[in-house]
This record gives sequence, C-alpha cells and structure tokens, in this order.
Amino acid sequence: MEPTTTGTAIEVRQLTKTYRGGVEAVKGIDLDVATGEVFGLLGPNGAGKSTTVGMLTTTITPTSGRARLAGHDVATDPLAARAASGVVFQEAVVDRSLTGRHNLRVHARLWGLDAAAAGRRIDELVDGFALGALIDRPVQTYSGGERRRLEIARSLLSDPAVLFLDEPTVGLDPRFRFEILDLIAGLRARRGMTVLLTTHYLDEAEQLCDRLAIVFEGRIVAVDTPAALLARLGREVVELRVEGDVHADLTFLRTKGLAGPDAFAVGGTLRVPLHDRAGRDVVTDITDLGLPVRAITSRAPTLDDVYLQLTGASLAA
Repeated sequence: MEPTTTGTAIEVRQLTKTYRGGVEAVKGIDLDVATGEVFGLLGPNGAGKSTTVGMLTTTITPTSGRARLAGHDVATDPLAARAASGVVFQEAVVDRSLTGRHNLRVHARLWGLDAAAAGRRIDELVDGFALGALIDRPVQTYSGGERRRLEIARSLLSDPAVLFLDEPTVGLDPRFRFEILDLIAGLRARRGMTVLLTTHYLDEAEQLCDRLAIVFEGRIVAVDTPAALLARLGREVVELRVEGDVHADLTFLRTKGLAGPDAFAVGGTLRVPLHDRAGRDVVTDITDLGLPVRAITSRAPTLDDVYLQLTGASLAA
C-alpha cells in the first residue's frame, strides 16, 4: 500500500549515536519517510530502533548527522520538531494513580491547549478509542491493552504531524495486541498523519506498514515494501535440515545448480529460495542427490527469511 499524500515527513542523513564507552548504537543511517506513510523499523532488540526514535523525538542527542522532522531540524530546532510529533514509548508514561481523563487533561495543559479546546479534543479521543467505560477510573485498574489505548490517545492530543510508536504491542496478550493493531491501522485514516513504528513482530510489520527498513546492528540493510522484500526470495523456499557440514552441503547444492547465491544456512538448516522452479521438483532433485537430510519441505517465504538472509541473525534475538 503506497502513501496517499506527497512530501517528506522524516528526513535522516548519516545519523549516528555513540554512547559513552564507544558503544555505537546507530551507525550512519539514511532514511526518508513520506507524509501520510506508515513506516516500520524492523529488527530485534538492540538493533538501534529505539535509539533512532529517541533521536528523532529529541530525547536522545545525536552524535553526528542530521535529521529533520516535518521540516524542523531535531538538533537545531528541537522545540518545533517536538511540537510536530507525538510519541508512545515502550515504557508506560501515564500516571497510574490518576484517572485516564486526568492524565489527558494534564497532558493537554502541557501542550498549552485551553480548557474548552482540551475538553473537546479529549471527548473526541475517548469516543474514537472506545475509552468511555475506562476514562474516569484510575489507570492502575487498566489492563495493559487498555493503558496502551490511553497512551496512544494521549499522544494524539496535540494533533501531531508525525506519530512515533516504539514497540507498541510489547508485553500484551494476543487479544489486546489484536485490538491495538486494529487501532493503529485506523490511524492511517487521520488525514496527512505520518506513523513511524518500531517492531520485531513480523505480522505487525507486514500488516501495518507501507514500507519497512530492516535494521541490523545500528545500520539499515534494506528498505522496501513488505511485498517487495518478500519477492526477493521468490514464491517458495525449500528448507532442509541436514547432518554434518551445512556450509559444505550448501556449496554442493550450488555446484549442482539447485541453490543460488541467495541461499543461506541457519544453524543446521539450509534455506534455498526458489524463483523459476517449483518446490516439489527441487525437493525431488535434492532428495535424489543422497544428502544426509533429516527433513525437507517447501513453503512460502516470510519476513524472517528475508531478515536472516540479509543479516544472518534472528528477529527473536
């Protein structure tokens, strides 16, 4: 799905972050996110996703490089950049002792909304996020999913041009996770708003995002639509569980023309992307070679395959 509006909401050039002790969390990334786009940073914990969001939302100072948010430089004009954005961090930031409504009112005052405008905006968000039965209860009585809905509503009080969602469904059970995903999907209907989310969940990335940046060890290794990333591996992948030297077996399959340069090994498993041949034919040909194969199957590729092929590391890391 392509963004429906034009312009650039986020522009990043050679952005880096090195922490004390020489730890390089982000290593010179370039990124452009279109206005109205839902864009994902996909990678495991520690890949640099949250640090990138921290720099874009002015809570972390970049070491070098440049980033512009809705036309405002995050380093030289942080107040304007912050005013153009809303953010939902991984950790809860609402006051659990206050009611949901009180939390929203406090946040509205921080943004300088007058009482009448704040009241109208809060009522609109309470209705839109189905918070009516919860809003006058202390937040400490909310479930994780209910609190997440409140946090997203809170982030929208200022009507931001860009909304950042950092691992928005981490720690939620399947039911509440589905509810939050459905809520986020509905945000694209808000005219002109850009959404950038970080995730290590494949289904979130595929379901929500117009485009993805695959992040590995502080670098972006690929950017494209979910469909285009999957198309790199063809229509099917043959997966073999082998005994012995998996890399020698991979080399052997390449010499026989049964594996291309994009085939790769993960532990004791070979994954062979297919492009022009049918999976059943390749399975038959590999079986006829007499390799010590414990299991062999063909299936559709996943974003996990794409990530593993590009990085050699698991998204579950």
